[in-house]
Amino acid sequence: MKWYEDDSLWSDFAPTMFSPERAESVAELVATSPLLRFPPGSRVLDLCCGPGLFLVPLAGQGFDVTGVDLSEAMLDRARSACEEAGADVRLVRADMLTYTAPEAFDVVLNMFTSFGYFDDPEDNLQVLRNAWKSLAPDGQLLVDAMGKEVLAGWIGRPQAVDLPDGSYVVQRDVVFDSWRKLRTDWTLVRGTSARTASLTSWLYSAAELHDLFVAAGFAEVECFGGFDGSAYDHHSRRLIVRGRKK
Repeated sequence: MKWYEDDSLWSDFAPTMFSPERAESVAELVATSPLLRFPPGSRVLDLCCGPGLFLVPLAGQGFDVTGVDLSEAMLDRARSACEEAGADVRLVRADMLTYTAPEAFDVVLNMFTSFGYFDDPEDNLQVLRNAWKSLAPDGQLLVDAMGKEVLAGWIGRPQAVDLPDGSYVVQRDVVFDSWRKLRTDWTLVRGTSARTASLTSWLYSAAELHDLFVAAGFAEVECFGGFDGSAYDHHSRRLIVRGRKK
């Protein structure tokens, strides 16, 4: 079983990855980001939607929203969040490597560094091709990633996150394969027990991810340093790549 297929991993570490504070910041992003301003009624796919942090605020903006994820545990959380908020959202359990819905969407989003999971680089390219196929003409794909250039500024420093129940998570990132890949090691400490997990993914520079978009068929590919639409440079905290289907 691949690490991303382990539902217990997502359940155990969800409080760290998807905290209430993060949900609040996502809602603010959707309300204010120029990159997330789409025409009224746009059909938006959140690919690898997780527990639905983007789904609820996107639906609140009046978009026709679909969330796709492989994890049933995450979809259960997303379903509960949407029901609690009264958000009308379609949820689909599917693998991003194979999921397509030809010309069904105007926007495809892939957030929280949810790209680059597959060992074979051709599989990761296929994910972008699937997104291209799923977009209507002039539709757009946005991928939110941790770029190599950003990671180089703080790699190697362990981080600890305290959880409300008194447990805590220690995260350590390790770059390997000549800066091609990233391994994130998580340790959840709860009382006298500890749970560990390792996530591995491909690591991309802005130029590399830009070129993958082009190889998948996208045009007008742009790289941004944040959801404010700023330029991608040495001050950036994220790498946002956007391409259009022409």
